[in-house]
Amino acid sequence: MLATAALAISPGPDNIYVLMQSIAHGKKYGLATVSGLISGCIIHTTLLAFGVSAIIKNNDTLFFIIKLFGAAYLLYLAFQVFKSSGDLSISETQVPKKSVSQLFKQGFIMNVLNPKVSIFFLAFFPGFLFSDSLSPVWQFYILGFLFMAVSLIIFSGIAILAGSISVYIKGHKNIGLYLKWLQIVVFIGIAILILL
Repeated sequence: MLATAALAISPGPDNIYVLMQSIAHGKKYGLATVSGLISGCIIHTTLLAFGVSAIIKNNDTLFFIIKLFGAAYLLYLAFQVFKSSGDLSISETQVPKKSVSQLFKQGFIMNVLNPKVSIFFLAFFPGFLFSDSLSPVWQFYILGFLFMAVSLIIFSGIAILAGSISVYIKGHKNIGLYLKWLQIVVFIGIAILILL
């Protein structure tokens, strides 16, 4: 939950999009986007739960390879964040107004059709399996719903507090740098956890 919270707070295309919708059109539109984005995670969780659970049952070596791939992918993400600038640019201009249902659909489609989300879930969740007796399918669903619950709280907070957040970001130029390093530490920390 702490790892998910740190990742949800760190600036990425999803939470920046939520922030911009709320600033430009109001909290309701930001929250509609959040609902769509979080709903899309159910699809990724289901694919992961049934796909990887079958691998766990049949082949320990293949599951270990998946975990190695996951750790490598998280280290790659940490490196990509390291290379990026720590600047957070917020501009409310050119945020087209859509209906609440359109934003929900757009958020859902943005999430479901983003292969990076599937890859991230594949890299992220296996390191957090927590029981030898409970079915891996149930464990993946529990982890998926925890991820969704934490992300929902933080993304909704971003939507509701959009005005204050944008003022704070504009007044504190170094905030992007702190969030950048938070993301790097979280990615590296989870990669180490998976390897251990």
